[in-house]
This record gives sequence, structure tokens and C-alpha cells, in this order.
Amino acid sequence: MTLTDESASMPRSPGSPLVDEDDAGYRFRVHRSTMTSPEVFQQELRRVFDHSWLYVGHESEVANPGDYVRRPVGGRNVFMVRGAKSKQVHVFHNTCSHRGAVVCRQKAGNAKVFQCFYHAWTFDSEGKLSGVPDREGYGAGLDFAALGLRSVAKVESYRGFVFASYDPDIVGLVDYLAGAAEYLDLVADSSETGMEVIKGTNEYCISANWKLLAENSVDGYHALPTHDTYFKYLVAKGLVFSGGLEGNAKDLGNGHAVMEYLAPWGRPTAKWGPDFDEDVRTEIDRLRAELIERHGERRGTRIADTNRNMLIYPNLVVNDIMAVTVRTFMPSGPGQMDVTAWQLAVRNEHPSVRQTRLDNFLTFLGPAGFATPDDVEALESCQQGFASGGIEWNDISRGMARDAKANDELQMRVFWRRWAEQMGSSEFTAMVTR
Repeated sequence: MTLTDESASMPRSPGSPLVDEDDAGYRFRVHRSTMTSPEVFQQELRRVFDHSWLYVGHESEVANPGDYVRRPVGGRNVFMVRGAKSKQVHVFHNTCSHRGAVVCRQKAGNAKVFQCFYHAWTFDSEGKLSGVPDREGYGAGLDFAALGLRSVAKVESYRGFVFASYDPDIVGLVDYLAGAAEYLDLVADSSETGMEVIKGTNEYCISANWKLLAENSVDGYHALPTHDTYFKYLVAKGLVFSGGLEGNAKDLGNGHAVMEYLAPWGRPTAKWGPDFDEDVRTEIDRLRAELIERHGERRGTRIADTNRNMLIYPNLVVNDIMAVTVRTFMPSGPGQMDVTAWQLAVRNEHPSVRQTRLDNFLTFLGPAGFATPDDVEALESCQQGFASGGIEWNDISRGMARDAKANDELQMRVFWRRWAEQMGSSEFTAMVTR
């Protein structure tokens, strides 16, 4: 069995009426109520986001004891902090054990303690309750050990990527990542000095269902028609482009999928192209030689020359393309999502290469760049089309009758099978009109 052998790659999901698959007929359909129904949205919060591993952040964001970042994860307010004593990375629910107020009120920083502004209860960076005003008022019954901050049920890290889960019984992170771990390895192994998240984020909202962005992020089929302006820009810069994405799609297990293809443009790690300035060529060639020396010709050239757009189910995208972008998206309603993107870079990177990386992060992937506005318009157009009615199903059948290519739709089918498995079937039957 190969990863592109879709018919044998995994058992079929329990059979949600909202996801209709016919292997013999090479047909895969998704009911459009999955994108519009308030009931589906509410159940997703409980069945998908409460029972998956969710990306929190990168260890480099909390490099020093007391460093912290605060952000929503799976619709809940949490913060990640490196303990001053243990040096371990913790992820805590952002709520005081006394009366519930938020205890971490800033987006990022460094702190020895976190103090609730409501009644001034104080917690250290390990989550322990360390101070209570007028402690005598509680008598001998105040149990400091039991009243610390609460950690998220499960917290694990893989190659610097920190994940959390609200399900105490979920499988371990490595098992959950399955084949996606190899692709995180390719990112991490691109640098001998380690990777770091550059400070600052792209944050924006899209008036569309979150699953549309999950599809779009690993959809090679849309690249040429939707991003025509960007490809014309590259050709104008001197890029020789054959007109297609030379690669394949892979089912990585557990709802994760990737499209991997030969990069048609330059990559800061480590392929120079005419879309890059000439003054970075020497440094990028040096990085390439180091990669091959460290990993061998086959793996070194794979890291340097191939692009990877990967979805880690349910809502993490790692785009290792003309820059390494880490992106999450969270629904705030059936037709609305919040998107956050970070740029991952080589630690102690040469300034000219770092600038090239940042330029690409903004030029193609930024909210005002070449690609993201195109994608936002496309997804919002889909959401508007769903409201028009008249058609009940989306077709996601492309490539079922052949080994999956980068511009096929295996990646989306992998996502939807896992989604259907988690969502179940019974109460959604009435939504389907056959």
C-alpha cells in the first residue's frame, strides 16, 4: 500500500449523512449544511475541537523562564508560559481559581507572577497559588496546593511545536500526528541552529466557514486560476514556470494531509530563484551545501527544493513554501472565522535571507499580499453561494480514479472523513435532502 492508494489508505468513517462517499462510482460529496448550520457549528466545538490536539504555539515564543503568550485555542482562553523553576512549558486555562477572572491580561511578555486584578490572588509561572490578600480571613482551610491554576488536560511538544488537548483520554501527540510528524521534521531539520517564530502575527477575519480554509490550504487545484496575478508577477521577475504543480498528495492519517511538489520559485531554505535578489544568492547556495552535507543528497535536496502545504487536523496549517508559515483558524460562527499566522524562521539567520523570508511572508501570504486576498474573496464567495440555495452538495471527487496528484482533492477527502467520524450521524439526518 502507498500513501496515495486512497482506496486502501484507511477504513471508512462511520457514515455521517452529511458526507457521502461512493468508491465504486468515484464520487465524494459533502452536504452544504456543514458550512451553514448553527447546529453543526455548535456540535463541532464539542466533538471536534474538544477532542483533538490543537496547536498552541512554538517553544521559541517562550524561550526564557517567565516568558508567556496568551491566545484562544479551540475557542477557549489559555496562556502558555515557561516555568521559572522547572523550565518546562505549561499551558493553563486563563481563569482565576478564586472567582474566575482572567489572570493573564496581556498578549505576551515576561512575568514572575500572574495576579488577578479582581481580588489580587497571585500565581507563579508554575501555576501555583503564591499569594492571597488577608489570608487570615480564610482560617486554616485555605488549601494553596489545590487552588493553583489549572493546566489544560494534555500538553505535549513535538520538535518545538506545542499542542494541547482538552480531552484527558486522547492518544499521545506523536500517535495523533502520525505521518505529519515527518513533515514537521523536514521543517525542523532545515536548520542546524533551530527554528524560531518571528515576533508579530498576521490576524484577520474571513466571512466564511472554517472548513473552507482547511480545504483551501491544501488545494493545488485553485492555485493557477485564483492566483493568476502572482504567477504573472513571478514570470515578470524571470521565473520559468511550466504551468503546473509537479508533485503529489498524501494521506498522513488522522485527518492530516499534505501536498508536496517541486518548488516553482525560490525558497529561503535553501533554493535561490530569480524572484529573489541577487545579493542573497551566495548565502542561500551556502545553506544548500550545508543541508546536503548534513542530511545527504536525497534528503538535503528534498528539504531545499520541494514545497509542502500541510494540514494538521483540524485547524493547523504549515506552509513550507517561499516562507514557512504557521497558521491557525477558529470558527466564531457557522460563517465566520478568525485567522492567525506566524512566520517560522532559522534562528540566527543571515539578515539578507531573513529579509527575503519576511518579504515573501507579506508579499504572497500576508492579508494584503498576492495570495491571501484572493483566497479570502474565493471563500467568502463560496459562503455567499451557499446562501443562494438550489444545490445541496459540494463535489470533492477529483483524483479518486488515479494516484493523487498535488492538484487533486484527496487532501480534502482525508479531512472530511475524519470530520465525519468525529461528528457522527444521527441528529444530522434531517438536514440531508436526497
